[in-house]
Amino acid sequence: PYQPVERRLGITRRCLEVLARFRNPVAIITKNQLVTRDADLLGKLAAHQAAAVNISVTSLDPKLQRVLEPRTSTPRARLETISRLREAGIPVGVMVAPIIPGLTDHEVPSILQACAEAGAQFAGYTVVRLPYAVAPLFERWLEEHFPDRREKVLGRIRHLRGGGRLNDPRFQSRMRGEGVFAEQISALFRTGCRRAGLGARPSLSTAAFRRPNDQLSLFVE
Repeated sequence: PYQPVERRLGITRRCLEVLARFRNPVAIITKNQLVTRDADLLGKLAAHQAAAVNISVTSLDPKLQRVLEPRTSTPRARLETISRLREAGIPVGVMVAPIIPGLTDHEVPSILQACAEAGAQFAGYTVVRLPYAVAPLFERWLEEHFPDRREKVLGRIRHLRGGGRLNDPRFQSRMRGEGVFAEQISALFRTGCRRAGLGARPSLSTAAFRRPNDQLSLFVE
């Protein structure tokens, strides 16, 4: 929800104003530190267990992060965002995503630890997905930036997707993959969470939801 244009248009903030007015639960996933601008609204919702934020972190290496996600908040800025949200009383976690096997998977434990130290309370992850036209773009990106790792990365992704494919649209496996490498990533994540003291995202509550006024009649008397 925090695209670059949000800084100028404020569309997300206006949406949050409506959600806060009616105490409608909301969960946000973003990589943009601009989310801290709306800590006042998210804090009001959090007071009713109606808000949670996941900060997406792909890498703690600034150079790698600039190649992976140009024009996005730096790793340090994302850790600072976690701290600021936690200080504002907003439940905050880390989404380690997307994990690229053979390129960023080794960073999972350090990302979890750094985010926990910054104030994160829970964590999740997804592996890289390459649907439709994204796959050839990703292959060209690897060839340009990591030609020495290209075949290793693509081979592991294919293994995650059942062999031979770069994408698996099946709902039950598209976010985590399957097979040996998927199991290794899952074990790495679980161990990292346990050591860092990170749990699952708390459930949001609708108990404080404010029902809007009755809808106006279509007919004028």
